[in-house]
Amino acid sequence: MHKTTAILGLSFLVAFAGGAAAQDAQSWCKSKWGANDETGSANLLNAQLALEAVKLVKTGKVYPLGVETNAKTPAYPPRTFNITILQPGQTGGSGLGPTKTTYNDDIINGWVGIGSQLDGLGHIGVDHVYYNCNKSLDFAAADGLKKLGLEKVPPFVTRGIVLDMTAVTGQNPVPAGTPFNKKEIDDALAKQGLQIKKGDVVLFHTGWQEMAGKDPKAFMAGEPGLGKEGAEYLVSKEVLAIGADQWALEVIPFEKGVGVFEVHQILLPRSGTYILENMNTGPLVADKAWEFMFVLGHARITGSVQAIINPVAIH
Repeated sequence: MHKTTAILGLSFLVAFAGGAAAQDAQSWCKSKWGANDETGSANLLNAQLALEAVKLVKTGKVYPLGVETNAKTPAYPPRTFNITILQPGQTGGSGLGPTKTTYNDDIINGWVGIGSQLDGLGHIGVDHVYYNCNKSLDFAAADGLKKLGLEKVPPFVTRGIVLDMTAVTGQNPVPAGTPFNKKEIDDALAKQGLQIKKGDVVLFHTGWQEMAGKDPKAFMAGEPGLGKEGAEYLVSKEVLAIGADQWALEVIPFEKGVGVFEVHQILLPRSGTYILENMNTGPLVADKAWEFMFVLGHARITGSVQAIINPVAIH
């Protein structure tokens, strides 16, 4: 395990064990969508957003935003991933005429929070309190979440935009530790002639994904990303989800005075805004496909915290 990621892993656990113990959960965790809400910003989705997104399709080109997932995929420790192919053979080799039916099946042994992923609202909490004031002891069970599971979340069909932060910073890839706050976000929007709209999916391109296969240790040692002010700014814009082409979305090392994975806290438990990690944004930026129809239909595994995903952008 890389030394930096080991330290981050320890800090992550410490922060969740008691880093926010002094906070009054009732002052921040209530959902504006009601006491029984389990889907957060997904409440923004509606038929009109889908219809408006269709109007963005100009060329019909479809961009896969997911990266390949395999045993070599760099991931936050101790996450790992393996696939096993079996030929169970219970068909008995029978078939129509002279042909015989054979088949392969696969078994996944691994963590779901790996590769291109959707972070659900049951993923991150503040001192064991999660979105809409759900306490971990009340809903997080070994056989699946009893609330906030991803099976509750509808498909995403809405407008997506990608912000090219390599153009804003003049560096490709953007160096680790570079935060994206209101100024940097507004600079990217102005440069690309865009505005953020309610219900959008906002993706950041940093050039970081290019090193995932070439230098996984450097990839996991830190990253540029969303800063605390930037997270609060995007939440104020009422976006559906925020993603990036690196493994944790937020800037690492963390900004001075900002807590461990505090951006995750702002987005998931505090505002119900979804996180998309390890997005394949390079082809979009290469084609200057700044806005597009974003479509995501994740696996509805009951009680799941996260999902390995391959959303598509249609330009």
